[in-house]
Amino acid sequence: MDDGKPSGPRTKWWSRPSTDRDRPAGPEEDGAAATGVADASGTAPAGPGGTAGTTAGERLPHTTPDGDYTPAPPVAAPPPAADLGTPAPAEPAPPAAEPHVHRTQPLHAPDEYSTPPYGGPGPWAPAPPVQRPVATPAHGTPVPPPYAGTDGHGTAAPPVAAAPAQGGQEHHTDPWPPPHTVPQQHPVPQPPGQIPQQTSQWMRYDPWGAPRQPLSHPGPGQGVDDVRPRKARRGTVLVGAALLALLAGGIGGGVGAYVERNGGLTTVELPQSGRDAGGRAPDSVAGIAASALPGVVTLHVNGSAESGTGTGFVLDDRGHILTNNHVVAPAGSNGDITVTFSGGESAAAEIVGKDSGYDLAVVKVTGVSGLTPLPLGNSDNVRVGDPVVAIGAPFDLSNTVTSGIISAKERPITAGGEKGDGTDVSYVDALQTDAPINPGNSGGPLVDAEARVIGINSAIRAADSGSGLDGGQSGSIGLGFAIPINQGKRVAEELISTGKATHPVIGVTLDMEFTGDGAKVGGKAAGGASAVTEGGPADEAGIRSGDIITEVEGQRVHSGEELIVKIRAHRPGDRLGLVLTRGGKELSMTLTLGSASGT
Repeated sequence: MDDGKPSGPRTKWWSRPSTDRDRPAGPEEDGAAATGVADASGTAPAGPGGTAGTTAGERLPHTTPDGDYTPAPPVAAPPPAADLGTPAPAEPAPPAAEPHVHRTQPLHAPDEYSTPPYGGPGPWAPAPPVQRPVATPAHGTPVPPPYAGTDGHGTAAPPVAAAPAQGGQEHHTDPWPPPHTVPQQHPVPQPPGQIPQQTSQWMRYDPWGAPRQPLSHPGPGQGVDDVRPRKARRGTVLVGAALLALLAGGIGGGVGAYVERNGGLTTVELPQSGRDAGGRAPDSVAGIAASALPGVVTLHVNGSAESGTGTGFVLDDRGHILTNNHVVAPAGSNGDITVTFSGGESAAAEIVGKDSGYDLAVVKVTGVSGLTPLPLGNSDNVRVGDPVVAIGAPFDLSNTVTSGIISAKERPITAGGEKGDGTDVSYVDALQTDAPINPGNSGGPLVDAEARVIGINSAIRAADSGSGLDGGQSGSIGLGFAIPINQGKRVAEELISTGKATHPVIGVTLDMEFTGDGAKVGGKAAGGASAVTEGGPADEAGIRSGDIITEVEGQRVHSGEELIVKIRAHRPGDRLGLVLTRGGKELSMTLTLGSASGT
């Protein structure tokens, strides 16, 4: 059915301009475009390229120097004729001399087969649908002021030549955009005598350009600053940010206060190593303490006039405990003595024997089982620098363990003498140690690296009162003294067996006021008797009054106290070698020690 459509080839919306259109229009084309007059059959004269002229209502494209084209303004079509369905063939126009113009290379090579989308539709393809664009107003579509005369993005658009109106008819812009618009680098020159015409939004639309302002929402383009709204929005954002910061600060402060007061939101568990088996090397301090502590006890003594605290250690499984004489002395003859074991058990004890000259005593507990006696070592084997451990109850702190070394051996010390008659003076050939010993450690064991007892802690050198027993309250300054266990063992055995201890003697009375080097034998004894006991060891060896003893068993003697200490370090019956001076001459002699009962 013929509905008035022209049957000649027409430019489709997807096609690109052919090579014949990539040149300036000739005189005939310009005339046709300008006048829009068709021949009697309703067709315009054919162009120089042999193409059919446009029908009524169609337009010829205007080719730009860059190779693109813009549609010419449409011309009002005449009323339809009876047989407009078949236009008359266009007569070829005489060739005109074409000026040499640089043609832009098309995006695609010409398609000789005219296959879509670059050519006309083939015989197998259906004809494109009929396009009936709505005519725009007489003077074009109004454009917002910011985009007037631009390409839709704020860039000035090149002016488009408009044909002058003829016959009182107005020319309208084509509402359909070209298929592809290449941005022009140079403005298109306008032919003289042509008036620029306001273009529509579609003429300035570039689908490949950067998006600016949608044509459906005309208004100020992007890039046009509107100061007041932006400031208002910025102020709103700042106020919101400030409120958010205040809210976050308040929440953070509350959480921090809660964490500080309650110790956190969750329970904190710090990394920690697991429990070990508890074993320690036997010769370490921990190993020594673990072995010796069960045999150490704490003594609490209460008498009629005074009380005190000291330490002792178990000698055997019968309940005998060795300690210092000055520890049990406050009990007197009718005081109370309580023994507390390392495990916390307590038992009453009684005095078995004591000796003030050696400052040793033995007490006994009854009705107690499971006792742990401490093994006894040999003090003669001790060497200076050997490690030692002291165990006791300093200031009534039971089971206190300290460690150190042997600082010196055979250190002569004297302690006691509160009575003033010399009967309570102790003479000790002591082991010196730097293991901390304090009041309350007296009577406790000093053990070696094998947890064997080598001494009985008895005295300390106080910073304020010199040497003495630990009856004072001065603390340790690293000068502690212990009775050698060899002497303690002998005295303990005698105290357990007879309740008394024997002292080795040489049978002389010493001049304790002599200030020279050595121990001087006195002139007269108490009551006017001779200073040398008749029939005694010294008398039998040939010692006389006024002799000065300077050596005992090869060791120098500087005072009378040192001579007593050296003699008491031996047993009765031992033979001693002595060196003395008499009338300026040095003499050597040997004697056998006698025995005397202690107090």
